[in-house]
Amino acid sequence: MDPRPLDPLDLNLLQALQLDGRAPFSRIGEVLGVSDQTVARRFRRLHGSAGLRVLGMVDEGRLGRAGWIVRLRCTPDVAEQLATALARRSDTSYIDLISGGTEVQCAMKPRSRRDRDELLFDRLQRTPRVTSVSAHCLLHTFYGGPLGWLNKILALDPEQVDALRPPRTEPATGVVVLDAHDEALLAVLRRDGRATFGELQSATGQSEAVVRRRMEQLRSSGVLYFDVQHTGEAVGQGVGAMLWLTVAPSALSAVGRALAEHPEVRFAAATTGQANLVASVGCPSTAALYTYLSERIGALEGVQTVETALTLRQIKQLTFEPTR
Repeated sequence: MDPRPLDPLDLNLLQALQLDGRAPFSRIGEVLGVSDQTVARRFRRLHGSAGLRVLGMVDEGRLGRAGWIVRLRCTPDVAEQLATALARRSDTSYIDLISGGTEVQCAMKPRSRRDRDELLFDRLQRTPRVTSVSAHCLLHTFYGGPLGWLNKILALDPEQVDALRPPRTEPATGVVVLDAHDEALLAVLRRDGRATFGELQSATGQSEAVVRRRMEQLRSSGVLYFDVQHTGEAVGQGVGAMLWLTVAPSALSAVGRALAEHPEVRFAAATTGQANLVASVGCPSTAALYTYLSERIGALEGVQTVETALTLRQIKQLTFEPTR
């Protein structure tokens, strides 16, 4: 990775893509006051130096599916092998090695109850040298999903944000049902959110007009959104951690909303288990993490305990291929 810090134009581009991952380079360039060739060059450079990728993501809740965070404690000699095997699954993301290399943590979005039970109650329980498995169902998301962390960097002014953000629509009520064409479309976008319409046509066997219309329907329904993958170091978040908070039930909503406003917080959700709120945070250093824990988290009324687990290495981010 290129160690050079990102300049203001790099940050502008990252936030622009977070607002609309499929925005044409020409429109981004017009809003940022540069040429589309400059935007394209920056995109290519950040792809190599900061791991920049735009990926099409699915809000599983709109499909009637629950998200889970699974913690697997194991012997150090199998942790990386286990994490890599989980990374190959299409229903996992954000797989990290934590706790001195003796714990693997991953987000899981099983497509059915059968898939969930097969993984949690059968396969993982019988994996050699896995000493414990705990699964935590996400009950309510305070920050994350379509609300990507890059929206917090404030690289763009309000007028630029308004010019780049897609028109707001109210998601349809009820569970959305996908057909085979939708599944084929989303499979391509999960690998590359900026895939061309020609690529999407080839994958779905439908005309460009139909593909365009269905993509907009999936976006407006809230099923499809676009997220930006990047390294934490590139944006000054070299130290990542998961916080497992035990919060008084009467304060859970207030603490969750407060966490959502913190610039350090990339994801926050209420969850099942002894710790009833989980948050993913990023800080420039361990000293900054200590300050955040002692001054920001410590000041939140209702927080009873906090377990902090440092991320040693990320094996998989979003739905991209595992790192090597």
